[in-house]
Amino acid sequence: MATGVTSPGVVRVHVPGRSVKHDLRAIKIVLHRELLRFVNDRTRMISTLVQPVLWLFVMGTGLSTLVSRPNQGVDFRTFIYPGVIAMTVITTAMFSAGSIVWDREFGFLREMLVAPVSRAAIVIGKCLGGGIVATVQGVIILALAGLVHVPYSPTLILTLLCEMFLASVTITAFGVSLAARMKSMQSFFGIMQMAIMPMIFLSGAMFPLANLPGWLAFLTKINPLTYAVDPMRHAVFSHLDVSPQVVDALNPGVHWFGWHVPVMVELGIVALMGLALLGIAIAQFRRTD
Repeated sequence: MATGVTSPGVVRVHVPGRSVKHDLRAIKIVLHRELLRFVNDRTRMISTLVQPVLWLFVMGTGLSTLVSRPNQGVDFRTFIYPGVIAMTVITTAMFSAGSIVWDREFGFLREMLVAPVSRAAIVIGKCLGGGIVATVQGVIILALAGLVHVPYSPTLILTLLCEMFLASVTITAFGVSLAARMKSMQSFFGIMQMAIMPMIFLSGAMFPLANLPGWLAFLTKINPLTYAVDPMRHAVFSHLDVSPQVVDALNPGVHWFGWHVPVMVELGIVALMGLALLGIAIAQFRRTD
């Protein structure tokens, strides 16, 4: 046996412990990555705007000849404008959440999961990033307000921005909770279409909530997106010069057994749903391999 040969020293690897500071940094990094991905993907920016613009200017103009009433003084495009905003931010938020499946397929998700940060930080960063991206996308629709006779009021714009961000974070959390366990983009987008499109159409985005058949009124009341769309429509109609009769017909709000649900209660419902879905998404991520 050879003598005088020393075995190589053992290299000690130090992994920093988890802390609030590291989790906040992780949230910032994930959020920043979502923004960079959105800015660098111009095809996605354009494609997610095509459907809302078609609804607003093609379907809105075409259907206005059938549904508009001269004595109401509200163009159909003006009426569906809040619904188109909601459709824009909801679709964009779900696409942002779906990128988790893409990250899994290319191995980037595994790298994030083995990092010395809590998985809650990853989910929160993802939801905040998706919320900001969807809100920025919705700003483009906000810029078109004057074309559909909606005033450029600073108060209205600020109100819509806050409501858009709240709705988009909630929908991103919903999407993340779905995407956390899925293995392919085809499965995710199949579930997304099956869940989101019926919810959009049953939210009152394209029709008034007044004088609906009983079964349809019930579905709109149990639809979570109704409580995101109705505050946006309320904000728009509060800045229109229309009669109270028109407001009652086109913007009646949501009623529970004869009680008119206030806008702040609706926003509170959306916020609570967002927190609940965020908790579900975090729990799903903790079970993800």
